[in-house]
Amino acid sequence: MRGAGGVHSPPPRLPPSVPPSPWTGRHGRPGAPGGHTGPGPRAQPGLGPVSRAPGAGRAGDGRGLDPWPGSRGRGRSARAGALPGREQSRRRPGGRGAMDGSGPFGCPICLEPLREPVTLPCGHNFCLACLGALWPHRGAGGTGGPGGAARCPLCQEPFPDGLQLRKNHTLSELLQLRQGSGSAPGPGPAPAPAPAPAPAPAPAPAPEPTPPSAPPSAPEPSAPCAPEPWPGGEEPVRCDACPEGAALPAALSCLSCLASFCPAHLGPHDRSPALRGHRLVPPLRRLEESLCPRHLRPLERYCRAERVCLCEACAAQEHRGHELVPLEQERALQEADQSKVLSAVEDRMDELGAGIALSRRTVALIKSAALAEREKVSRLFTEAAAILQGFQTEVLGFIEEGEATMLGRSQGDLRRQEEQRSRLSRARHNLSQVPEADSVSFLQELLALRLALEEGCGPGPGPPRELSFTKSSQAVRAVRDVLAAACASQWEQLRGLGGDEDELQKLGTEADAESQDPDSTNNVESEAPRDYFLKFAYIVDLDSDTADKYLQLFGTKGVKRVLCPINYPESPTRFTHCEQVLGEGALDRGTYYWEVEIIDGWVSVGVMAEDFSPQEPYDRGRLGRNAHSCCLQWNGRSFSVWFHGLEAPLPQPFSPTVGICLEYADRALAFYAVRDGKMNLLRRLKASRARRSSTLASSIDPFQSRLDGHFAGLFTRRLKPAFFLESVDAHLQIGPLKKSCISVLKRR
Repeated sequence: MRGAGGVHSPPPRLPPSVPPSPWTGRHGRPGAPGGHTGPGPRAQPGLGPVSRAPGAGRAGDGRGLDPWPGSRGRGRSARAGALPGREQSRRRPGGRGAMDGSGPFGCPICLEPLREPVTLPCGHNFCLACLGALWPHRGAGGTGGPGGAARCPLCQEPFPDGLQLRKNHTLSELLQLRQGSGSAPGPGPAPAPAPAPAPAPAPAPAPEPTPPSAPPSAPEPSAPCAPEPWPGGEEPVRCDACPEGAALPAALSCLSCLASFCPAHLGPHDRSPALRGHRLVPPLRRLEESLCPRHLRPLERYCRAERVCLCEACAAQEHRGHELVPLEQERALQEADQSKVLSAVEDRMDELGAGIALSRRTVALIKSAALAEREKVSRLFTEAAAILQGFQTEVLGFIEEGEATMLGRSQGDLRRQEEQRSRLSRARHNLSQVPEADSVSFLQELLALRLALEEGCGPGPGPPRELSFTKSSQAVRAVRDVLAAACASQWEQLRGLGGDEDELQKLGTEADAESQDPDSTNNVESEAPRDYFLKFAYIVDLDSDTADKYLQLFGTKGVKRVLCPINYPESPTRFTHCEQVLGEGALDRGTYYWEVEIIDGWVSVGVMAEDFSPQEPYDRGRLGRNAHSCCLQWNGRSFSVWFHGLEAPLPQPFSPTVGICLEYADRALAFYAVRDGKMNLLRRLKASRARRSSTLASSIDPFQSRLDGHFAGLFTRRLKPAFFLESVDAHLQIGPLKKSCISVLKRR
């Protein structure tokens, strides 16, 4: 019998009733299926996992197989190499057949063909009588372990005492089929299809190469069917041929059978010529994914033109003429680039993480802004409803007051007329009752009638020509029409359907401060990245001849307000009452963009006309307090814009870097908050295209009305960048632009 350590003669057979003496393996482990170093019978394999995986050689050709599941860094040849007898008997025609004691159908205890085969939970096969004769002696120095637990004679896996040995009917039927095909049950060479010379003694196999990933002192792998630890939390692929509920982990999967097999059930694929052509791969949980969905054949090729896996039928038909390579070759090529792909994936995931964080902040900002706007609109509607309710109360009170006044007058006249008529009626009746002979009574009653008639002389008050309160409906109707027209106009402006594009700022002073100019809202630049503005970048150098004596310049890019005056030379362009400084060079056409970094204090940045007198007093000479300048101010708490002495607060939070964009073509000045290369519009100042003539509109939006009246005149002059350091600790720096942009910029 050929083993892993060389050629051995069969040891003397023991009767089933006598338990074999224990033996030790190569490393002193009882029953190790490696080499044979001690006396006693050599441990023989059952149905071991000797199979060929894609891209791997046989167990005896010196090339390792795929890594065994759960044993990283160890080749499958480490397991198969310990059981070379079965492989050698299959490869050499004159070797032992499948039905002798050393083949896969032999009992490792009696070295005879299996009789009433029994398969243990570990996967090894033995004769029922041999196990029955062996296990009664467990715990007495035989195969039993501590506590009398039964163990497998090959892999030493313990089993409970109550384990019932039952005949493996499937294996028994397979043995009968092998016997019926002509295989002799006894020992001897297996029948060969053609005469072959007697086999010469085979040389001892070369020592197995140590896998590079395993250390030299690593222990030898256990038996093929011994249970091994699997990755934590990962359920291994189970054998499809094992009984349900007791399936062992699969060693390989067959793409032809569409099933996975444990080492014990892989034997037919190694012995049967009809099954040797099947493709065996490492265990797959979903085998159908390894088949061509069209031809139901294994995927064995890779098309580099269309980057898909193909079967042989697809390769011969639709992909004929394409560059086709085996899957293993393409995998080796792709694995070389795996690190680059993973690195790119990590970079992309980092970018997506940053984008997700930004998107989440944007979503939160949108939600908070929508909630605040909803509350504000509800409050404004409540106030508007209160105004209408008050107007309704006043109009109804006016109607009631007019009604009471006119009713009192008319009802008084009515009572007087009724009383006069009653007196006349009585006097006439009394006169008619006077006897003919009574002259005195006649004269008296006639006089009374004449007096009553004289009291009612003259026309009485007629009905009023006009009721004063009837004008109320006309006034309310006018208010209704104006309100309906205003609502329709504002709704159209809100939806952007036309009309005066600046009408969106008619929401009051506070709403005006928070809303943006429609020109800037619809302008593509407000949504463009910072690179868009760098095309118009302008290098600003501070002009020392304009700096106030309380401003200290740091080169041409930095300025700070100080307490002690600096002895600058006299200059007609120097500010004398305001802590201000201008930039060199005047701007008169085109588009210009520069950035300012606010370091500390109250700072105002903007533009000022070149011909503005620097000797103006403080109240009129400051930036944004006259018609010749405009600015964005940071007052330590919030941003605001100034023009011609009027201020419009802005709700945006502080940004240390502010971008200023001056557009002569559109006659507009825009201020941006610059953060991480993104531009957030603070406010874009521009006169409306249609001049507001309504006094109501001017009262609602005074700042925009001031822009409409005077802002366009600012662009009829040459302008300079201007900076106002208002507080004693104010400090600013001309912001750095992109170096690649600065290197090619030309001073304008």
